[in-house]
Amino acid sequence: MQSIVVYCGSNPGKKAIYAEAAYELGAALAKQNIKLIYGGGNMGLMGRVADGAMDNAGFVTGIIPNFLAKLEVAHKTLSELHFVETMHERKAKMVSMSDGVIALPGGYGTLDELFEILTWAQLRIFHGPVGLLNVNGFYDLLMLQLDKMVEEGFLRADTRTLLVVAEDPATLLEKMEAFRLQNAENKPLDGSLYVDKN
Repeated sequence: MQSIVVYCGSNPGKKAIYAEAAYELGAALAKQNIKLIYGGGNMGLMGRVADGAMDNAGFVTGIIPNFLAKLEVAHKTLSELHFVETMHERKAKMVSMSDGVIALPGGYGTLDELFEILTWAQLRIFHGPVGLLNVNGFYDLLMLQLDKMVEEGFLRADTRTLLVVAEDPATLLEKMEAFRLQNAENKPLDGSLYVDKN
């Protein structure tokens, strides 16, 4: 993987572990020479993941709508910053530049982006791995909901395995690379390889 989009909150969360994990992810991407693509903001987890990459000589591309840039929330020290008109344009541009996607903790916007890309993966519009960094058990209940969707017949079990989950950046990147290699070889997906069962 040469580039990964990171979706995450523009708030830092109430616990320091979230900002620490965001910084650690940015640093891990930089150390593996993976370009970070994200929403271009300087606040919350968005700012921390960018800082983690930039502080470790990484390449960071921000993509931000003009109306947000006017509110002075754009990060000032990125490798490159693209301005777009709408949130839809932002999301499409981010994904068009990426080989994979990772979601950190966040709110409505993060979940919107995560489920949109999972839908694209289900429809085979997007072919890269989609990762979830489950910091501090933040997404435990969400994963139970996904299991409930399978149990009740609204989500196929093989589609459930499209989401790659881990609790730390290094493990998540390893699982995503394994997913990418297996998918590239057109092998059937084995969900037990990608989803933490804890």
